[in-house]
Amino acid sequence: MTIIDALDGLDAVDWAELQHAYGSAEDVPDQLRALRADDAAAREKALHALYGNIYHQGSRYEASAYAVPFLVDLATDTHTPDRAAILALIGSLTVGYDEAHLPRGLDIAGRRAEVEELRAGDREEMRRRVEEWVDEAVDEGDCGVREMRLRMFDPDGSYEYARHELAVYDAVRSHIPRLLVLLDDPDAAVRTGAVYALAWFPEEAGQIVPRLHSLLLEEQLQAVAVNALLAVALVTVPDDAETIGILRQQLGAEEPLLRWAAAVGLARLGAADADVVAILAASVVDPPAQDAPGVPFQGGDLRGYTSVALVAVDRTVAVGALDALLAGLARTSGPSAFAVTSAVLYVAFGGGRPRPLPPYDELDEVTRKVVHGLAELDASTWRWGNFIPYNLPTDRAACRRYAGLIE
Repeated sequence: MTIIDALDGLDAVDWAELQHAYGSAEDVPDQLRALRADDAAAREKALHALYGNIYHQGSRYEASAYAVPFLVDLATDTHTPDRAAILALIGSLTVGYDEAHLPRGLDIAGRRAEVEELRAGDREEMRRRVEEWVDEAVDEGDCGVREMRLRMFDPDGSYEYARHELAVYDAVRSHIPRLLVLLDDPDAAVRTGAVYALAWFPEEAGQIVPRLHSLLLEEQLQAVAVNALLAVALVTVPDDAETIGILRQQLGAEEPLLRWAAAVGLARLGAADADVVAILAASVVDPPAQDAPGVPFQGGDLRGYTSVALVAVDRTVAVGALDALLAGLARTSGPSAFAVTSAVLYVAFGGGRPRPLPPYDELDEVTRKVVHGLAELDASTWRWGNFIPYNLPTDRAACRRYAGLIE
């Protein structure tokens, strides 16, 4: 494919009739063309604009699916500059904010069922179920949250959002053979971008998993191999003995980052033994890389990814690793604390949320330890926590009073 062919057919799409986040998508063709401009600043501006238009805060729109084949054309054309950045956009369009799907991977079968229910479901019956759920609230705070959900109830709008999201997903899915070719690309960043995009297609595991296995046998660069380990665990089925065997081999790797990725993958596949749990617990406290920009999963937040992977193994295991989780939480700040906070809250409450919240002294030892750890977080971190579902105090001072740390 030549650079001239990469955008062949772009003008055949009636972009003005398509919608993105800000209305008509008539500006998208010029933005796509600018991705191959000679000027780096122009390319960066175009990419930023596309993120805002067709992937606005994680949302996908009517025009998003139409843009996918042209983005793939550009990413697979070796004459295109910044192909890794384009692949990052393709990956984002595919999965949205990936933390919603980690550590278990994308449940696309469940998502398809939800979209069909939104399409065909009886709107009045849906509203009745939400109203009944509101009536089941056990206290004023819980009722307030549920009433807010009722006020936002919009099945038609939810269906449109979900329909566009699924259309983009399937548009990328149709180009999987072309993305697989990029696993052999000489540019390591391109290989990594392709690996990440392929991690979200369990329906295509039959063609993706063998290629990732081959990549792992041949890949010389740690940065690519780490992402391939994470991806193959996400896209394969839990009882895949070959994948589990490949991951177990990497538990003994010299490089800590490879051992970490293998442990996360084995936890996802339900194959976590004592060695895996030990690696995860240690990595919550001291991740093998404090910040890993070469790991797109969970935005490179290794501590956060480790925390949710550890909790997903088994709640009993997570309770045993609570001290490690709390130590890791104490070392986080700002939005990076969100994933670890979610993990420790799960350890404390599991699926049960006490309402009303009992006095602190009446909580069990595990829950008291978690609440105390949360109360010790700095003020700037507190605004990133979501404690409402657990019926905990929603501001730091109130939580510290509840835990008896201040009068």
